[in-house]
Amino acid sequence: MEHGPRDDSARPRLSTSRFVLLLLLAVLFGPINAFADALNDVRGRGALRWGADEEGGAPFVFRDREDPNRLVGFEAELMERIARELNVESRFDQAQWDQLLPYLERGGVDVVVNGYEWTAQRARRYLATRPYFAYQFQLLVRRDGPVHCWADLRMPKSGGGRWRVGVLIGSASLTTAEQLGGPAVEVITFPGATDAMLAARNGQIDATLQDLAASQYYLNRPEFTELGAAGPPEGLGYYVMYLRPGDEKLRDAIDATIVSLIDSGELKTIYQRYGIWTPAQELLAKYQRREATLVGQEGRWLDPSMLARFLPSLLTSAGMTVLLSVASFPLAVLLGLVIAIGRLHAPRPIAMVLGAYVELIRGTPLMFQLFVLFYLLPELGLVLPALAAGIAGLAINYSAYEAEIYRAGLQAIPDGQMEAALSLGMSRRLALGRVIVPQAVRIVIPPVTNDFIALFKDTSVCSVITLTELTKQYSILANTYGGVIEFGLAAALLYMVMSLPLSWFSRWFEARLNAEESAGGAS
Repeated sequence: MEHGPRDDSARPRLSTSRFVLLLLLAVLFGPINAFADALNDVRGRGALRWGADEEGGAPFVFRDREDPNRLVGFEAELMERIARELNVESRFDQAQWDQLLPYLERGGVDVVVNGYEWTAQRARRYLATRPYFAYQFQLLVRRDGPVHCWADLRMPKSGGGRWRVGVLIGSASLTTAEQLGGPAVEVITFPGATDAMLAARNGQIDATLQDLAASQYYLNRPEFTELGAAGPPEGLGYYVMYLRPGDEKLRDAIDATIVSLIDSGELKTIYQRYGIWTPAQELLAKYQRREATLVGQEGRWLDPSMLARFLPSLLTSAGMTVLLSVASFPLAVLLGLVIAIGRLHAPRPIAMVLGAYVELIRGTPLMFQLFVLFYLLPELGLVLPALAAGIAGLAINYSAYEAEIYRAGLQAIPDGQMEAALSLGMSRRLALGRVIVPQAVRIVIPPVTNDFIALFKDTSVCSVITLTELTKQYSILANTYGGVIEFGLAAALLYMVMSLPLSWFSRWFEARLNAEESAGGAS
């Protein structure tokens, strides 16, 4: 049967205002209502999708040393057991730890399980299962260091400054460290628990507050023999799994399996296998569910007074963003100019080395370069403070791109300019400094200014080495207190306020150069 051409004019059109309204409703309400019966979906697809972050490492979720394709850890085994009870397979999905809950909202996974504490703020926005682990915190320090307990951290630090205590970003250890340490302690957030432990071992921070289970596991590893427990475990809380509101059937099925594992002793067997069974786990059988007063839309918005309370923190982190930018970019420009001149005018062996440097830096990501500077160099005996590593990393990364920009600018200058300078008796070095480079700099100012704007936003990557710039501060506040939209809008506004003047300057300067060139051509 043949069909004629489709007449799209007869179809109803969606007005712009209606489209915007539908989009807004999808953003605000879509994550809450789009997944009405997750249990049936799980059984229909034959897989329970659960999200975690392997970067957190053992004993939660990690790769088997003997078989890297096999996922192990007490949470991995727990999810295997729950999936088996549901007659489906267990399907792991990797995501960054502090982004797991937003990933859950978008429908990426059915459940999040990765050492997430029960908090009233989270329970107002997500469905929480009954606890599967009772956690405590353990302070870890270098065995040969000056800190032996929390009392030492409350005393003034020799030489001034504050004690630096590392914690996992977005975790309850952050607020616990602030409460136990008081004003003498500066809490430094890390993207992974082992990152904080490495920094404590290398002397980059004074101590780290870690989950007791992770502490018990890693203190027995050869790479952390320099670390030891300082004082008794602190606090008590519960790890739960989080699901989307409306997924009560799946939540109840998971709860039933957890209860069965507790009653049968199988949960204890799993935990003993990883050396993490503690007396606190006996409390799991006695736990009574604490329902939040609300699960759904009412918990999505932040009290405006909370936003005002943390505005100074956002402004301080914005200041760190500015500092990283204005300190690193001049170094990147200077280094890039030297490299560009060397590649074009230095002896061939030096030019080849500089060319290899450019390709190496451009061929590796900024995050990897920061990890090398902050985490790898201490292994070789060179310890850089986080701020120095951040400035150096940005400068090195952007120097490769600036080198290519300046090389293009230098090659745009006619060869006759150098020949004329040499014929006037100038040396090659003097001709470069007084004739060639000034003209090249004038040519490349617009793209260099654009690179500065790009670097300004790339400072967010420095969060992986504990620098609390604006993006990281937003992540910390949103994960700790909620208010994802409010804190996000505030951070976006600050970025716009800081970057718009740079964009305006770039356009103004480019227009001025064009006007001067036009005037010069006319004369």
